[in-house]
Amino acid sequence: MGKYLVEFIGTFFLVFTIGMCVLHPDGIRPLTALAIGAVLMTMVYAGGHISGAHYNPAVTIAVWLRGKCATADVVPYIVVQCAAAAAAAAITLVLRDNPTVTPITLSPGPAVLAEFLFAFALCFVVLSVATAKATAGNSYFGLAIGFTVFAGAYTVGSVSGGAFNPGVAIGLGVMGLVKWTDLWIHLVGDFAGAIAAALAFRAIHQEAGAPAAKARA
Repeated sequence: MGKYLVEFIGTFFLVFTIGMCVLHPDGIRPLTALAIGAVLMTMVYAGGHISGAHYNPAVTIAVWLRGKCATADVVPYIVVQCAAAAAAAAITLVLRDNPTVTPITLSPGPAVLAEFLFAFALCFVVLSVATAKATAGNSYFGLAIGFTVFAGAYTVGSVSGGAFNPGVAIGLGVMGLVKWTDLWIHLVGDFAGAIAAALAFRAIHQEAGAPAAKARA
């Protein structure tokens, strides 16, 4: 039960930070992307040793395909992550006094590509720094994961909304920042990126070939 609670807490504060920053009365401020990456980093450090600190259905799928997440945990993780995102979005709307929000207009092709690329990058980084034996016990895993999201939000946030996370996309929908009819863009891009990252990770480690390399993978 503890690992599900950790997934709820981590996802909640990720989406809550996104909502409070993006729905700020003064508009999106320069440090918004940094705040998002920072809260993810801190929550990864806080919960990584308990749940793996996925906080993202796409990451859960990638880690499961990697063989480092039990099949029995996949659905509960995703349900908890989505519930936390919706709860965080609802509380954000209360604290921001239910502002009038104009959803971002997304161009499907570029938006799917942007989500795919940074969901791939995020999942690949997670697999590389948090599941590989060669990097086991490192102290930088949270920093690497948080800064990947920071880079993605700063780089393509205006193209796709910068979710890279189906749970975050649900939160954006609840807050009215994206249209519900555009949710498929994030689902397709994020889950495709997760699958591609898992395949790439496995291919890279398999191609290392040598017994010593395999032992570290």
